[in-house]
Amino acid sequence: MTRILVVDDDLAIREMVALTLEKSGYRVERAEGYAAGRSAIRERSHDLIISDIYMPGGTGLDLLAEVRTLTDPPPMILMTAKGSIETAASALQDGVFDYLAKPFDLDLLLERVQAALTPRGAGTPHQDDGPASLIVGSHPSIVAVYKATSRVAPLQVPVLVLGETGTGKELVARALHRFGGHPEGPFIPVHCGAIPDTLVESELFGHKRGAFTDAHQDRRGALAQAHGGTVFLDEVGDISPTFQVKLLRFLEDGTVQPLGAEKVETVSARVVAATHRDLQALVAAGTFREDLYYRLAGFEIRLPPLRERLSDLAALVAHFQRHFQQQLQLPEPGDPSPEVLALLLAHPWPGNVRELGHVVRRTLIESGSLQNPAALQRVLGGAPLSGNELPASGQSTAPFAPPFLPLEELEQRYLFTVLAHTGGNKTEAARILGIERKTLARKLRRTDGGEPDDAEGGAP
Repeated sequence: MTRILVVDDDLAIREMVALTLEKSGYRVERAEGYAAGRSAIRERSHDLIISDIYMPGGTGLDLLAEVRTLTDPPPMILMTAKGSIETAASALQDGVFDYLAKPFDLDLLLERVQAALTPRGAGTPHQDDGPASLIVGSHPSIVAVYKATSRVAPLQVPVLVLGETGTGKELVARALHRFGGHPEGPFIPVHCGAIPDTLVESELFGHKRGAFTDAHQDRRGALAQAHGGTVFLDEVGDISPTFQVKLLRFLEDGTVQPLGAEKVETVSARVVAATHRDLQALVAAGTFREDLYYRLAGFEIRLPPLRERLSDLAALVAHFQRHFQQQLQLPEPGDPSPEVLALLLAHPWPGNVRELGHVVRRTLIESGSLQNPAALQRVLGGAPLSGNELPASGQSTAPFAPPFLPLEELEQRYLFTVLAHTGGNKTEAARILGIERKTLARKLRRTDGGEPDDAEGGAP
């Protein structure tokens, strides 16, 4: 019988995963945390190991290092409620089979377990390179970005990164470069939307002295500068139809001809393009070349807007607090108050994660912490709320703006507010809400686009 080791210091999650596997016919050994898991790995053989990442005394990545010292190391699946692009990259790069963000659907767990236990064909790559840090979160949509970035990074194909303004497209591009085949090469970003049409060709292809008025010396273009590395074409959807033809030619034959030059030069550079526009719609409208679209989109990565992954907001706020505290040498700001988190959850975030970072930085500069909801309200651009409009810290109610939201959205925001108040402790959140923990898990899974609230089963 297949033996699976489940390692997690959280009893509820450990038991839920173990019981689910046992009901599916697997033999399961339980380990309460890192030390017990390490002992189990050394004393007995296993066909698969499923482990939490963050545990007292050591991490799942430490266990992975132990597993890799074995003569015949079993595959490993890591779980975490504190996901980041760097953690996913480290795990995938070090050979972990898969990386799951809590809460996850138990059917997905069983699917990945079955895949991990299926014999791999000879020559099938087992390791994936991964992306850089600074993108933080554990929502399934952002974990999908971690995985996609990790898998395509070492492959020499153009990548098109899609997403609204402020979602982190350049961070993904830098991750693709860092974990690509030539991380030591240059990374050259070009903001196509910020360059006038008359200068785009010179900026990308370069020019020779005297090629046009004010061309007083030779200039290497961005494509030539990126030779041996990566060129990042941000807002590529804004380039003119005329320049689209010239960019297509470079993508087809890898050569550039500076303005005023008689000869072409060969350039070997990975192309990563990004846009907030719907390129397929532009193709249908006839304003963007279809052949150029397919050249750029050798592989597509879509970044979710912040409003679709509000469960990551508390982690993002903590990340920005640490970053700006160090960067600006500010005093320790302390944790955000529940009232502040409620206001942040209620904001629509049209500028996405970039806007959130700006709001956190400005609030820290103005008030020194994220504990004053009136100060935050001023930064967000609205009138400060009066004291009697704000609940006392620890109450199970929170302000929501704007008013008269759909009931389902109100519930979603309230769930995340309570979870943020408990530091992600679902058992305590369920107690405050007056519901069972498995009911809370179902509701959270529903907010992530999973099953409806009355679905059977549960998730950790």
